[in-house]
Amino acid sequence: MALPEKRALTVSELTRRIRQTLEDEIGSVWVEGEISNCKRYSSGHTYFVLKDEKAQLNAVLFAGTQALLDPALRLEDGLRVRVFGEITVFESRGQYQLKVRKVEEAGQGDLMRRFEELKRRLQAEGLFEDARKRPLPRLPQRIGVVTSPTGAVIHDILSVLGRRFPNVQVRLAPVKVQGEGAAEEIAEAVAQFNRMCGSGSDWPADLLIVGRGGGSLEDLWAFNEECVVRAVAESVIPVISAVGHNVDYTLCDFAADLRAPTPSVAAELAVAPKVELEAEVRRQARALRQALESRLAEYAARLERLRRASCLRQPRRMLENPAQRLDSLSLRLDHGIRRQVQTLRQRIAAAVGGLRMRPERMLGQVGARIKLNRLRMVRACAGSMERMRSRVTGNARHLMLLNPLAVVERGYSLTRTASGKLVRSTADVVPGAELVTQVRDGMIMSDVRMCREKE
Repeated sequence: MALPEKRALTVSELTRRIRQTLEDEIGSVWVEGEISNCKRYSSGHTYFVLKDEKAQLNAVLFAGTQALLDPALRLEDGLRVRVFGEITVFESRGQYQLKVRKVEEAGQGDLMRRFEELKRRLQAEGLFEDARKRPLPRLPQRIGVVTSPTGAVIHDILSVLGRRFPNVQVRLAPVKVQGEGAAEEIAEAVAQFNRMCGSGSDWPADLLIVGRGGGSLEDLWAFNEECVVRAVAESVIPVISAVGHNVDYTLCDFAADLRAPTPSVAAELAVAPKVELEAEVRRQARALRQALESRLAEYAARLERLRRASCLRQPRRMLENPAQRLDSLSLRLDHGIRRQVQTLRQRIAAAVGGLRMRPERMLGQVGARIKLNRLRMVRACAGSMERMRSRVTGNARHLMLLNPLAVVERGYSLTRTASGKLVRSTADVVPGAELVTQVRDGMIMSDVRMCREKE
C-alpha cells in the first residue's frame, strides 16, 4: 500500500516545532541539581550542566541576567543549586536547554562533598606535605607517561618533547582516563612504572607525567580516587600531575611532586630546551678551555723563569755555599770537641790529685773547718742573745709605764664600785653605793653620800 504523499519538514522546521512545544507545554520551571562543567566565556555568558544521579540538563546564564544575581554567589562545579528559567531549544545544535533567570544555592554537590572529605583525610595523613615532594631531575633521559593512547594529551606531550629535546625517550602506559575502572588502571600504571622501570631495571624511568585533558568534575573524577592519589604519593619516581586545564584541580595534583596547568606545560617543565642546554655546554666548554689555556700559560711562564734562573744554568753554585757552611761547621765542631775533652781531662786530673792527698792532711783541714764554724756559731748565738735581751728590757719598761699600779705608787688612787667597775665620772655611781679605793699600801671602803658634777 503506497503511502500518501506528504510534504517533508526541514530540520529547522521540525526543531522550531519542538522548541515551540517545549516552551508552550513546559515554559518556565524551577529545577534543582548539581553544577558541572561550568564555563564562563569572555562575553560574560556562563554555560553549565545541571545533573543528578540519572540525567543532566544544559543551562545557560546570560551576562545581563547574571548582573542581577547576588554577587556573592559563585557558580562552580559541585555546587548544588535551584534555578528558575525557561525550557527552550538551541536550534543550531538541535539540543534543548534551560535559560536561567534566577539562581539559589541549595548546598554542596555529592561529588564536591566527597572531594573535600577525601582531601581532608589524606591531608591529615601528610600525603600533601611539601616535605614529601622531590625536585625533578635536571635532564631526564627517559620519561614515562600515564594517559589515554588516543587523546590529544599524548600527542601534545610528544610534540613538545620532540621540539624541546628530541633525544629523550618516552614510554606510554595506555590507560582509561574516565569512566568505570579508570582509577584502578591509572594507579596500576604508576605502580607498574615503579616496579619495572625503577632504579636498576632495564628501562629506568627518571620522571612520570600523569594526566589527561580538561573536562567536568565527573570527567576528571578518576584522578580524585584514593587509589590514584596514594599511588602517586608513594611513587619513588618524581611525578608531574597534568590533569585538565588551568582552573581544574584534582587530588592527584596535591599528591604529585609538581602540578602542571596543562599536559603541554608538563612536557615543558619536564625537560629544558636542547638548544639552551647545548648553548650552556658550549659556554662551559669555552670557560673550561679559557681556564686551561690560562693555567698552561701560567705554567709556561713559570717554566721559562726557572729555565732562566742562574741556579739551574750553573747548578754547581747551588752546592758551593752549603759545602762551605758544612766545612765551617765541621771545623767548629772539631774545636768544640777538643776543648771539651781538655776540660774533662783537667777535672779528672784534679780529682785524681785530691784522691792522692794524705789522710793526716785531710783530717787537719777538716778540723780547721770545724773550729772555724764553731767560732762563727758562738758569735752568732751571743749576738742573738744580746738582741733578745735588749728587746725584753724595752718591753718591760713599756709594761711598767702602762701598769696602773705604778700610778698608785706615785700618790694617786683607783676607785671602783663593789662590782669592780672603775669609777671615771659621777655618772658611774649613785648615793648609797659602796666604793673600794685602792691606795699605795691598801684598800679603803666607803659609801657615797651624794654625787655632784663639776660646776
